[in-house]
Amino acid sequence: MKPTRLAAFSDGVIAIIITIMVLELRAPAGNQLDDLRPLLPVFLAYVLSFVFISIYWNNHHHLIYAARRVNGAIMWANIHLLFWLSIIPFTTSWMSGHPGELWPTVLYGINLLMPGFAFRLLLSAIVREHGRDSDIARAIGPDLKGYASLFFYVLAIAMAFFNPWVSYVIYAGVAVIWLIPDRRVEGILSKE
Repeated sequence: MKPTRLAAFSDGVIAIIITIMVLELRAPAGNQLDDLRPLLPVFLAYVLSFVFISIYWNNHHHLIYAARRVNGAIMWANIHLLFWLSIIPFTTSWMSGHPGELWPTVLYGINLLMPGFAFRLLLSAIVREHGRDSDIARAIGPDLKGYASLFFYVLAIAMAFFNPWVSYVIYAGVAVIWLIPDRRVEGILSKE
């Protein structure tokens, strides 16, 4: 399979995930600004989840286009990533419907942790296929941001048992870390 075909399939799945999430946004019954206040947690959770999915899409896009070939391990690792991303609308909905509650916050954190772990598996599969001395392996390097994200997700999950609001701040902090452009893989693409 060519990497472009895998990217197109993944793009379609991610587009559906975003569509499902936006369908959870409901207009208030009333027509006053105060009627929007109860929807604020839903909207903020949507924004956070939209940002996370956008980050994954952006990084996935660059990674797959930098790959020269795709094998079965890469395809399964990709499906694994898409599985965890596809659950984000559910955990977002549960968390936004119960702001500040323990288990929705924990499950949301687990649902952020697992795509991070799945992306690591995808990176590993691509590096194995292309070799440790390949351009893509050198570009990915030690992936400190990726490992730091996993650490912060675990920290946020643990903090939910004490104060779920601290978890939300940590989740948002991880998103901010990834909004800072990461030019490692883009460097490979610019050589072409």
